Amino acid sequence: MSWAWHRAWANSAPPAEVDATRVLLLHGSDSSLHAVLPVRLCRFRFHRVWVSALNWAIGEIGCPDQLDVLALREADIGSLAAAIEAMPWQVIILDNLVDGAPNAERLCAALAARGHAIRRSPLWSCPWLELPPSWDAYLATLSSNRRQILRRKERSLFRDHGAVVVDYGEDRLDEGWDHLLRLHEQRWDGAGGGAFRDSRSERLQRQFAGEMAKQNRLWLSTLDLDGQPAAAWYGFSSDDTVYFYQSGRARRWQRESVGLVLMSLMVQRAIRQGYRRFDFLRGDDRYKQHWTPARRKTSETVIFRSGWRRLWLRALDGVSVFRQGIRREA
Repeated sequence: MSWAWHRAWANSAPPAEVDATRVLLLHGSDSSLHAVLPVRLCRFRFHRVWVSALNWAIGEIGCPDQLDVLALREADIGSLAAAIEAMPWQVIILDNLVDGAPNAERLCAALAARGHAIRRSPLWSCPWLELPPSWDAYLATLSSNRRQILRRKERSLFRDHGAVVVDYGEDRLDEGWDHLLRLHEQRWDGAGGGAFRDSRSERLQRQFAGEMAKQNRLWLSTLDLDGQPAAAWYGFSSDDTVYFYQSGRARRWQRESVGLVLMSLMVQRAIRQGYRRFDFLRGDDRYKQHWTPARRKTSETVIFRSGWRRLWLRALDGVSVFRQGIRREA
């Protein structure tokens, strides 16, 4: 929900999407800012029916996770709900909410009190690792086989190939970004295309990486073997957490597990620098399961406007949710 992400989105989005954005500002009695809610009015296909919808301004491009309404604890959320109610929507879709999402819950309660219906459902699993005080302490939580693999792979690369980690800040961002795209494409060649196959998503991430670099919060690194980048790692930090977004690796070094080693080095760096958490963001990929069993769940909240049309839309929504539950059980 940071300004950096919204700015990157606005700089990469089509003008029509930016023009459709509205930012609700809630001020306290002393005129200080208490809440900010950037939303977008759009026509949305809701279970095959076109409706007027209100959604996050940033949408789903780039897969933003763990969102919430930006508000102080003392914010008068009821006043924010009244402002939202005055807008021309039939449904509000707040997806990718952080586990618990306290401010979104307050907003939903205020809208429910005004007669609007609420539906909540789980979305994505987000693995995360609570970082111990040392790398050895983390290794002690793993199986002996996993510990041996991590130590052996790292030791072999640094012994046999003159391995070195290269970091890319604001002055070398273009160079590092090119390495990331090239190695990510190799990683996904023939297996779905990867996160940067959509040019708009790539532009957004490049803009965001630039903002993170200005704030010294960008984690963009390559693991170079014999003078050439063999693996790339892209993430960023916020408060006490390091977030992992994407990576890549050269096909020729697959047997040496260069991606595994670079991930290990990033976790070690996060521990050394005193971070408390390492967040793998959405997705239960197998490699994430090897690093941590802990999971958080993001969720989706759908708010149906009061009135007769709400009953019809809720019926459509209920049928869809029921069918999805049957498919999952099957």
